[in-house]
Parts: sequence; C-alpha cells; structure tokens
Amino acid sequence: MSGGPRRRRRYVPMFHRLAALNALVVLAAVALTIVVLAPGKLSELTVDAEVGVLLGAVVLVVFVNVLLLRRVTGPLQALTARARRVDLARPAERMPGAESDSEVGELALTLNEMLERLEAERREATGRVLAGQESERLRIAQELHDQVGQDLTAVLLSLARAQARAPQELAATVAEAQEAVRASLEDVRRIALELRPEALDDLGLASALAVLCERFSEHSGLAVSERITEPLPALPPEAELVIYRVAQEALTNIARHSGSKRAELTLAANHGRVWLTVRDWGRGLDSHYVPGSGIRGMRERAALIGSTVEIRHNPAGPGCELRLDVPAAETA
Repeated sequence: MSGGPRRRRRYVPMFHRLAALNALVVLAAVALTIVVLAPGKLSELTVDAEVGVLLGAVVLVVFVNVLLLRRVTGPLQALTARARRVDLARPAERMPGAESDSEVGELALTLNEMLERLEAERREATGRVLAGQESERLRIAQELHDQVGQDLTAVLLSLARAQARAPQELAATVAEAQEAVRASLEDVRRIALELRPEALDDLGLASALAVLCERFSEHSGLAVSERITEPLPALPPEAELVIYRVAQEALTNIARHSGSKRAELTLAANHGRVWLTVRDWGRGLDSHYVPGSGIRGMRERAALIGSTVEIRHNPAGPGCELRLDVPAAETA
C-alpha cells in the first residue's frame, strides 16, 4: 500500500462542459428550426449568403453564451483557486465575496466559517501544547538550578577542600577536575536560563532581549547587536514570551544554518504594533527553501497572539530577515 500523496484526478472544468453542452443545444435548435419551419430549404442550402448568415448567427449565439457562462462560473473558479492557497498559518486569510447573494457567496461564507473553526481549534490545541512545553521547561529549569546546580556546587566545594589536603603530585589533577565541574556548572546555569528566561519575568522584555543577545554572542561566536527602541507599549506576558522565543529561535537558526558572522536584532513600536526584526548576512534562502520545524514553531507561536512571522531576503545586503508583527493594541 503506497504511503505517498494521492494523485488528483483530472477532470473537465464545469465551464467547458457547460459551454460544450450549450453549443450542442444551439446547433440542435438551429437544425430543428430549419427542418420544422423550412423543410424544403434543407436540400437547397449551398455555400451562399444564407449559409454564411446562418453560421454567423450560430457563432454569435455561441460566443455570447460562452461570455455569459464565464461571467457566471468565473467566481466559482476563482474561489476554488483561492481555497487551494489557504494557509492556516496566516489567520487573516479569508475567501473573498462572502455574501449570501449567490451560490458562490454562500459557499464562500461556509468556507470562511469552516476556516474560523479550524483556526480556533488549532489555536486552542497549539496553545495547550505550548503551555505544556513552557510548564515543562520551567520544571526542568528549576530542577537543574535547585538539584543539579546545588549538587555540582557541593562537588566543587569538596574538590576545593581536597585540593588543600592533596599531595603535590595530585594537586594539578584536582585543579583540572575543579575546572571541569565549574564549566559544567556554568553550562547547567546557561541551559536553565535558556529553558526559562528569568530576566523576562524580573526585568521585562527589553532587558531580557539584551541579555539574550549578550549571552548568545558569548557562547555561539556570533556577533549579535541589538537596537531596542523604548518605550514599548504594554504587552501581556503571552505576547512577551512569544517575542522572546521567536528571537531566541531566530538567532539559533542563524548560528546553525546561515554561515553568517554577525546578526542584528531590532525591536520597535509603531502605530500600535510591535515589530521584531532579526537579520543576518549569511548565505540567504535558496530556491528550494522549505520551512523547517523551527520556523513552523515560530509561526504557530505567533498565531496564538494574532501575529505573523515573515522571512525574506535581507534588504540591507546578503542573508535573511525575519519579521514578527505583533498587534499591540489588540493584545494589550
């Protein structure tokens, strides 16, 4: 049994079928009219003016019929094409012409209602998943800080006491063990901070992003500069967390995939919206670019607060630019 996608069966569009049927009806009606009203003329028709007039009239009727059919079926074809392009990651996208004045309008209304239900269910499901992830991140961060961090600190103190009593030939080995434990303790603290940013809860979004850029520069080798324009409008904790996580994931993707040596993070507010922009000067997007799980996760997070994530070529040079648009007026 094949697991690949099913091939869509080709069919003749409704417009073509109706046009062909109507043309046949017109031709049959003309022929029947000649037979009934002028049966003697049928055997006398030759290639003359009468035949030309008759054929011209038939062609004109068929042409007008095709134009009328295209006008009637055109909205349905446009609606079908639009429905195939619908992306649930773009919550604002809806079917045009959704008015109950025709069958096509009723269909558009029904599709829009279906999209609203799907988006609501998806937001609810995604919200539950992300809330569970954040809760699990917090639990692991607390365990790392309280349990593993304290255990490593105790080991570090024990090694310090052992070094003071160790003979000369073992002092260097104990010192190496101290440095290894100290490095592991720093890694545990860094991982705990990445899992749950304390600066976001204690100092606010602007300070948390500044700390994120500083720590990222220290540990990844990527030179990250930030430009944060204050004051920022008041945002709910959910929106601040989404902005922070999107910035964190964007910087991680730059360090892993772009090949860029530097990145720039910008946060500004304008006209009741907050804009997060993350740029790099790396290899950019190729022609076969397909969003990965990280980008899909960013878009799902953004959709929870009614915002969008766009990735495009960097207008300031080579590389990419990620933009998160948060409607502060609606979320505040």
